[in-house]
Amino acid sequence: MDQRNPSAGLLDEKPRATLMRGPTSLEPMPNLAAHLGREGLHVKRDDLTGLAFGGNKVRQLEFYLGEARDEGADTILITGAVQSNFVRLAAAAARKFGLQCHIQLEERVAKNDPTYHNSGNVLIDRLLGATLHSYPSGDDEEGADRNIREIAAELGRKGRKTYVIPLAPGHAPLGALGYVDAARELLEQAAEQGLKLEDVVVASGSGHTHAGLLFGLRAFGSPARVTGVCVRRASGIQRKRIVERVAQIAELLDMACPVLEADVILDDSHLAPGYGRMSDAVMDAMRLGAETEALMLDPVYTAKAFAGFLDRARASASGDAVFIHTGGTPGIFAYEKELTAACARPRG
Repeated sequence: MDQRNPSAGLLDEKPRATLMRGPTSLEPMPNLAAHLGREGLHVKRDDLTGLAFGGNKVRQLEFYLGEARDEGADTILITGAVQSNFVRLAAAAARKFGLQCHIQLEERVAKNDPTYHNSGNVLIDRLLGATLHSYPSGDDEEGADRNIREIAAELGRKGRKTYVIPLAPGHAPLGALGYVDAARELLEQAAEQGLKLEDVVVASGSGHTHAGLLFGLRAFGSPARVTGVCVRRASGIQRKRIVERVAQIAELLDMACPVLEADVILDDSHLAPGYGRMSDAVMDAMRLGAETEALMLDPVYTAKAFAGFLDRARASASGDAVFIHTGGTPGIFAYEKELTAACARPRG
Protein backbone atom coordinates (compact mmCIF):
# COMPACT_ATOMS: atom_id res chain seq x y z
CA MET A 1 0.00 0.00 0.00
CA ASP A 2 3.01 2.34 0.00
CA GLN A 3 3.53 2.32 -3.76
CA ARG A 4 3.08 5.68 -5.50
CA ASN A 5 3.04 4.96 -9.20
CA PRO A 6 -0.03 3.15 -10.62
CA SER A 7 1.97 1.89 -13.60
CA ALA A 8 3.90 -0.23 -11.10
CA GLY A 9 0.67 -1.58 -9.63
CA LEU A 10 -2.59 -2.93 -11.00
CA LEU A 11 -3.41 -0.36 -13.71
CA ASP A 12 -1.71 -2.29 -16.48
CA GLU A 13 -2.89 -5.64 -15.12
CA LYS A 14 -6.63 -4.94 -15.12
CA PRO A 15 -8.69 -6.78 -17.77
CA ARG A 16 -9.10 -4.38 -20.67
CA ALA A 17 -10.90 -4.45 -24.00
CA THR A 18 -9.16 -2.43 -26.71
CA LEU A 19 -11.51 0.20 -28.14
CA MET A 20 -8.98 2.96 -28.92
CA ARG A 21 -6.28 2.67 -31.56
CA GLY A 22 -3.81 5.07 -30.03
CA PRO A 23 -3.46 8.32 -28.10
CA THR A 24 -5.77 11.22 -28.88
CA SER A 25 -4.02 14.38 -30.03
CA LEU A 26 -2.93 17.28 -27.84
CA GLU A 27 -3.32 20.35 -30.04
CA PRO A 28 -2.55 24.06 -29.68
CA MET A 29 -5.39 26.55 -30.07
CA PRO A 30 -3.66 29.55 -31.72
CA ASN A 31 -6.82 31.24 -32.96
CA LEU A 32 -8.41 31.16 -29.53
CA ALA A 33 -5.13 32.36 -28.00
CA ALA A 34 -5.07 35.31 -30.39
CA HIS A 35 -8.70 36.09 -29.59
CA LEU A 36 -8.01 36.11 -25.84
CA GLY A 37 -4.55 37.68 -26.08
CA ARG A 38 -3.08 34.82 -24.09
CA GLU A 39 -0.62 32.13 -25.25
CA GLY A 40 -0.33 28.52 -24.18
CA LEU A 41 -3.87 27.24 -24.82
CA HIS A 42 -4.29 23.59 -25.85
CA VAL A 43 -7.02 20.98 -26.27
CA LYS A 44 -6.81 17.25 -25.59
CA ARG A 45 -9.03 15.75 -28.29
CA ASP A 46 -10.86 12.99 -26.46
CA ASP A 47 -13.78 13.72 -28.74
CA LEU A 48 -11.68 11.77 -31.28
CA THR A 49 -11.45 8.45 -29.46
CA GLY A 50 -12.84 6.82 -32.57
CA LEU A 51 -15.81 4.67 -31.60
CA ALA A 52 -19.30 5.74 -32.76
CA PHE A 53 -18.59 9.51 -32.67
CA GLY A 54 -16.05 9.13 -29.86
CA GLY A 55 -15.87 10.76 -26.45
CA ASN A 56 -14.34 10.24 -23.03
CA LYS A 57 -16.43 7.21 -22.14
CA VAL A 58 -14.50 5.06 -24.63
CA ARG A 59 -11.54 5.09 -22.21
CA GLN A 60 -13.81 4.06 -19.34
CA LEU A 61 -15.53 1.33 -21.32
CA GLU A 62 -12.24 -0.40 -22.07
CA PHE A 63 -12.13 -1.39 -18.40
CA TYR A 64 -15.84 -2.21 -18.01
CA LEU A 65 -15.89 -4.31 -21.19
CA GLY A 66 -12.63 -5.93 -20.15
CA GLU A 67 -14.19 -7.11 -16.90
CA ALA A 68 -17.47 -8.07 -18.61
CA ARG A 69 -15.69 -10.25 -21.17
CA ASP A 70 -13.52 -11.74 -18.43
CA GLU A 71 -16.73 -12.78 -16.66
CA GLY A 72 -18.20 -14.28 -19.85
CA ALA A 73 -21.01 -11.74 -20.18
CA ASP A 74 -23.10 -11.68 -23.33
CA THR A 75 -25.26 -8.68 -22.40
CA ILE A 76 -24.32 -5.22 -21.11
CA LEU A 77 -26.79 -3.05 -19.17
CA ILE A 78 -26.34 0.64 -18.44
CA THR A 79 -28.36 3.68 -17.29
CA GLY A 80 -28.05 7.28 -18.46
CA ALA A 81 -29.96 10.41 -19.36
CA VAL A 82 -32.02 10.44 -22.55
CA GLN A 83 -29.14 12.06 -24.46
CA SER A 84 -26.40 10.14 -22.64
CA ASN A 85 -23.09 9.80 -24.46
CA PHE A 86 -22.13 6.96 -22.13
CA VAL A 87 -25.02 4.70 -23.11
CA ARG A 88 -24.46 5.41 -26.81
CA LEU A 89 -20.84 4.33 -26.50
CA ALA A 90 -21.70 1.35 -24.29
CA ALA A 91 -24.01 0.10 -27.04
CA ALA A 92 -21.29 0.63 -29.63
CA ALA A 93 -18.64 -1.10 -27.49
CA ALA A 94 -20.98 -4.02 -26.89
CA ARG A 95 -21.56 -4.41 -30.62
CA LYS A 96 -17.83 -4.35 -31.34
CA PHE A 97 -17.49 -7.44 -29.16
CA GLY A 98 -20.67 -9.18 -30.30
CA LEU A 99 -22.65 -8.45 -27.14
CA GLN A 100 -26.24 -7.35 -26.62
CA CYS A 101 -26.95 -4.03 -24.88
CA HIS A 102 -29.91 -2.89 -22.79
CA ILE A 103 -30.11 0.83 -22.08
CA GLN A 104 -32.20 2.46 -19.35
CA LEU A 105 -32.88 6.13 -20.13
CA GLU A 106 -33.67 8.48 -17.24
CA GLU A 107 -35.90 11.51 -17.67
CA ARG A 108 -33.21 13.80 -16.32
CA VAL A 109 -34.13 16.89 -18.38
CA ALA A 110 -37.74 18.10 -18.51
CA LYS A 111 -38.12 18.63 -22.25
CA ASN A 112 -41.33 18.01 -24.18
CA ASP A 113 -39.52 18.03 -27.50
CA PRO A 114 -39.66 15.14 -30.00
CA THR A 115 -36.24 16.10 -31.37
CA TYR A 116 -34.67 15.72 -27.95
CA HIS A 117 -36.26 12.30 -27.43
CA ASN A 118 -35.60 10.90 -30.91
CA SER A 119 -32.52 12.56 -32.44
CA GLY A 120 -28.87 12.73 -31.40
CA ASN A 121 -27.68 9.93 -29.14
CA VAL A 122 -31.11 8.26 -29.01
CA LEU A 123 -31.13 7.79 -32.77
CA ILE A 124 -27.68 6.21 -32.62
CA ASP A 125 -28.76 3.93 -29.75
CA ARG A 126 -31.52 2.64 -32.01
CA LEU A 127 -29.24 2.27 -35.02
CA LEU A 128 -26.94 0.15 -32.86
CA GLY A 129 -29.87 -2.13 -32.06
CA ALA A 130 -29.85 -1.48 -28.32
CA THR A 131 -32.96 -2.39 -26.34
CA LEU A 132 -34.29 0.78 -24.70
CA HIS A 133 -36.01 0.99 -21.33
CA SER A 134 -37.21 4.10 -19.53
CA TYR A 135 -36.94 5.25 -15.94
CA PRO A 136 -39.19 8.14 -14.87
CA SER A 137 -36.79 9.95 -12.53
CA GLY A 138 -33.50 11.66 -13.24
CA ASP A 139 -32.58 12.21 -9.59
CA ASP A 140 -32.75 8.70 -8.18
CA GLU A 141 -29.50 6.92 -8.94
CA GLU A 142 -30.07 4.14 -6.39
CA GLY A 143 -33.58 3.51 -7.70
CA ALA A 144 -32.34 3.44 -11.29
CA ASP A 145 -29.67 0.90 -10.32
CA ARG A 146 -32.25 -1.28 -8.56
CA ASN A 147 -34.50 -1.18 -11.61
CA ILE A 148 -31.79 -2.08 -14.09
CA ARG A 149 -30.67 -4.97 -11.88
CA GLU A 150 -34.26 -6.24 -12.01
CA ILE A 151 -34.06 -6.09 -15.80
CA ALA A 152 -30.75 -7.96 -15.61
CA ALA A 153 -32.29 -10.59 -13.33
CA GLU A 154 -35.15 -11.16 -15.79
CA LEU A 155 -32.65 -11.51 -18.65
CA GLY A 156 -30.70 -13.95 -16.49
CA ARG A 157 -33.82 -16.08 -16.06
CA LYS A 158 -33.99 -16.21 -19.86
CA GLY A 159 -30.44 -17.53 -20.04
CA ARG A 160 -28.48 -14.33 -20.63
CA LYS A 161 -25.16 -13.70 -18.83
CA THR A 162 -25.41 -10.05 -17.81
CA TYR A 163 -22.99 -7.33 -16.77
CA VAL A 164 -24.36 -4.11 -15.25
CA ILE A 165 -22.44 -0.82 -15.38
CA PRO A 166 -23.75 0.93 -12.22
CA LEU A 167 -24.85 4.54 -11.99
CA ALA A 168 -24.89 5.40 -8.28
CA PRO A 169 -21.85 5.93 -6.02
CA GLY A 170 -20.84 3.07 -3.77
CA HIS A 171 -19.41 0.88 -6.52
CA ALA A 172 -15.77 0.56 -7.49
CA PRO A 173 -15.17 3.27 -10.14
CA LEU A 174 -13.55 0.90 -12.62
CA GLY A 175 -14.08 3.28 -15.53
CA ALA A 176 -12.07 6.00 -13.78
CA LEU A 177 -8.95 3.93 -14.47
CA GLY A 178 -9.29 4.98 -18.11
CA TYR A 179 -8.48 8.53 -17.05
CA VAL A 180 -5.66 7.54 -14.73
CA ASP A 181 -4.11 6.13 -17.89
CA ALA A 182 -5.15 9.23 -19.89
CA ALA A 183 -3.19 11.37 -17.40
CA ARG A 184 -0.08 9.33 -18.19
CA GLU A 185 -0.74 9.88 -21.92
CA LEU A 186 -1.27 13.62 -21.44
CA LEU A 187 1.95 14.05 -19.47
CA GLU A 188 3.95 12.13 -22.08
CA GLN A 189 2.55 14.37 -24.83
CA ALA A 190 3.16 17.55 -22.85
CA ALA A 191 6.78 16.50 -22.29
CA GLU A 192 7.24 15.74 -26.00
CA GLN A 193 5.88 19.18 -26.90
CA GLY A 194 7.93 20.98 -24.25
CA LEU A 195 4.86 22.19 -22.34
CA LYS A 196 4.83 23.15 -18.69
CA LEU A 197 1.39 21.96 -17.71
CA GLU A 198 -0.21 24.33 -15.21
CA ASP A 199 -3.97 24.25 -15.79
CA VAL A 200 -6.27 21.40 -16.85
CA VAL A 201 -10.03 21.92 -17.17
CA VAL A 202 -12.56 19.10 -17.56
CA ALA A 203 -16.31 18.58 -17.16
CA SER A 204 -17.29 17.04 -13.80
CA GLY A 205 -20.45 14.96 -13.90
CA SER A 206 -20.38 11.34 -12.74
CA GLY A 207 -16.89 12.10 -11.45
CA HIS A 208 -15.05 9.22 -13.11
CA THR A 209 -13.22 11.36 -15.67
CA HIS A 210 -12.44 14.23 -13.28
CA ALA A 211 -11.32 11.97 -10.43
CA GLY A 212 -9.35 9.61 -12.66
CA LEU A 213 -7.52 12.46 -14.39
CA LEU A 214 -6.70 14.21 -11.10
CA PHE A 215 -5.55 10.97 -9.51
CA GLY A 216 -3.39 10.09 -12.49
CA LEU A 217 -1.73 13.49 -12.71
CA ARG A 218 -0.81 13.42 -9.04
CA ALA A 219 0.27 9.78 -9.14
CA PHE A 220 2.56 10.45 -12.11
CA GLY A 221 4.06 13.49 -10.41
CA SER A 222 2.25 16.47 -11.94
CA PRO A 223 1.21 19.38 -9.68
CA ALA A 224 -1.03 20.90 -12.41
CA ARG A 225 -4.22 22.53 -11.19
CA VAL A 226 -7.25 20.47 -12.28
CA THR A 227 -10.56 22.32 -12.41
CA GLY A 228 -13.73 20.27 -12.67
CA VAL A 229 -16.55 22.30 -14.17
CA CYS A 230 -19.83 21.12 -12.63
CA VAL A 231 -22.44 20.07 -15.16
CA ARG A 232 -24.98 18.35 -12.91
CA ARG A 233 -24.47 19.13 -9.21
CA ALA A 234 -23.41 22.15 -7.18
CA SER A 235 -19.76 22.18 -6.15
CA GLY A 236 -20.43 21.34 -2.49
CA ILE A 237 -22.20 18.11 -3.41
CA GLN A 238 -19.79 17.27 -6.22
CA ARG A 239 -16.74 17.74 -3.98
CA LYS A 240 -17.80 14.84 -1.73
CA ARG A 241 -18.28 12.68 -4.82
CA ILE A 242 -14.79 13.40 -6.19
CA VAL A 243 -13.08 12.93 -2.81
CA GLU A 244 -14.77 9.53 -2.50
CA ARG A 245 -13.89 8.62 -6.08
CA VAL A 246 -10.15 9.24 -5.69
CA ALA A 247 -10.09 7.19 -2.49
CA GLN A 248 -11.86 4.34 -4.31
CA ILE A 249 -9.36 4.54 -7.19
CA ALA A 250 -6.49 4.20 -4.71
CA GLU A 251 -8.19 1.11 -3.29
CA LEU A 252 -8.66 -0.36 -6.77
CA LEU A 253 -4.97 0.15 -7.52
CA ASP A 254 -3.85 -0.98 -4.05
CA MET A 255 -1.78 2.15 -3.51
CA ALA A 256 -1.63 5.22 -1.32
CA CYS A 257 -3.88 8.03 -2.53
CA PRO A 258 -1.76 10.87 -3.99
CA VAL A 259 -4.65 13.37 -4.03
CA LEU A 260 -5.20 15.88 -1.23
CA GLU A 261 -8.63 17.39 -0.55
CA ALA A 262 -7.13 20.76 -1.52
CA ASP A 263 -6.46 19.31 -4.99
CA VAL A 264 -10.20 18.93 -5.63
CA ILE A 265 -11.14 22.20 -7.34
CA LEU A 266 -14.67 22.68 -8.67
CA ASP A 267 -16.38 25.47 -10.57
CA ASP A 268 -20.18 25.54 -10.65
CA SER A 269 -20.51 29.07 -12.05
CA HIS A 270 -21.81 27.69 -15.38
CA LEU A 271 -24.15 25.05 -13.94
CA ALA A 272 -27.30 27.20 -14.02
CA PRO A 273 -30.01 26.81 -15.17
CA GLY A 274 -29.25 23.12 -14.55
CA TYR A 275 -28.24 19.84 -16.12
CA GLY A 276 -28.85 19.75 -19.85
CA ARG A 277 -29.80 23.42 -20.01
CA MET A 278 -27.73 26.35 -21.22
CA SER A 279 -27.11 29.95 -20.26
CA ASP A 280 -26.20 32.65 -22.79
CA ALA A 281 -22.58 32.47 -21.58
CA VAL A 282 -22.42 28.74 -22.26
CA MET A 283 -23.99 29.21 -25.69
CA ASP A 284 -21.42 31.91 -26.46
CA ALA A 285 -18.60 29.57 -25.37
CA MET A 286 -19.97 26.90 -27.67
CA ARG A 287 -19.99 29.30 -30.59
CA LEU A 288 -16.54 30.70 -29.78
CA GLY A 289 -15.02 27.21 -29.79
CA ALA A 290 -16.55 26.54 -33.19
CA GLU A 291 -15.67 29.91 -34.72
CA THR A 292 -12.03 29.99 -33.54
CA GLU A 293 -10.88 26.36 -33.53
CA ALA A 294 -13.73 24.43 -35.23
CA LEU A 295 -14.36 22.63 -31.94
CA MET A 296 -17.79 21.02 -31.85
CA LEU A 297 -18.91 21.29 -28.23
CA ASP A 298 -22.06 19.71 -26.86
CA PRO A 299 -24.60 21.74 -24.84
CA VAL A 300 -24.62 19.43 -21.81
CA TYR A 301 -20.98 18.84 -20.91
CA THR A 302 -18.24 20.31 -23.07
CA ALA A 303 -19.74 23.76 -23.73
CA LYS A 304 -20.07 24.32 -19.98
CA ALA A 305 -16.56 23.00 -19.39
CA PHE A 306 -15.22 25.22 -22.17
CA ALA A 307 -16.89 28.25 -20.58
CA GLY A 308 -14.98 27.36 -17.40
CA PHE A 309 -11.78 26.94 -19.41
CA LEU A 310 -12.22 30.42 -20.88
CA ASP A 311 -12.62 31.82 -17.37
CA ARG A 312 -9.38 30.15 -16.26
CA ALA A 313 -7.53 31.31 -19.38
CA ARG A 314 -8.56 34.90 -18.69
CA ALA A 315 -7.71 34.66 -14.99
CA SER A 316 -4.25 33.15 -15.49
CA ALA A 317 -2.18 35.12 -17.98
CA SER A 318 0.66 32.63 -18.45
CA GLY A 319 1.52 28.93 -18.43
CA ASP A 320 0.22 26.05 -20.52
CA ALA A 321 -3.46 25.25 -20.08
CA VAL A 322 -5.32 22.23 -21.47
CA PHE A 323 -9.02 21.81 -22.10
CA ILE A 324 -10.10 18.15 -22.05
CA HIS A 325 -12.62 17.83 -24.87
CA THR A 326 -14.74 14.88 -23.73
CA GLY A 327 -16.91 14.70 -26.86
CA GLY A 328 -20.70 14.49 -26.94
CA THR A 329 -21.07 15.59 -30.56
CA PRO A 330 -24.37 13.75 -31.30
CA GLY A 331 -26.07 15.67 -28.48
CA ILE A 332 -25.79 18.85 -30.54
CA PHE A 333 -28.57 17.64 -32.83
CA ALA A 334 -31.00 17.06 -29.95
CA TYR A 335 -30.84 20.80 -29.15
CA GLU A 336 -31.58 22.00 -32.68
CA LYS A 337 -34.24 24.56 -31.70
CA GLU A 338 -32.18 26.26 -28.99
CA LEU A 339 -29.01 26.30 -31.08
CA THR A 340 -30.73 27.66 -34.19
CA ALA A 341 -32.16 30.51 -32.13
CA ALA A 342 -28.79 31.18 -30.46
CA CYS A 343 -26.95 31.34 -33.78
CA ALA A 344 -29.39 33.97 -35.02
CA ARG A 345 -28.34 36.47 -32.34
CA PRO A 346 -24.99 38.28 -32.05
CA ARG A 347 -22.48 36.49 -29.83
CA GLY A 348 -21.77 38.31 -26.58
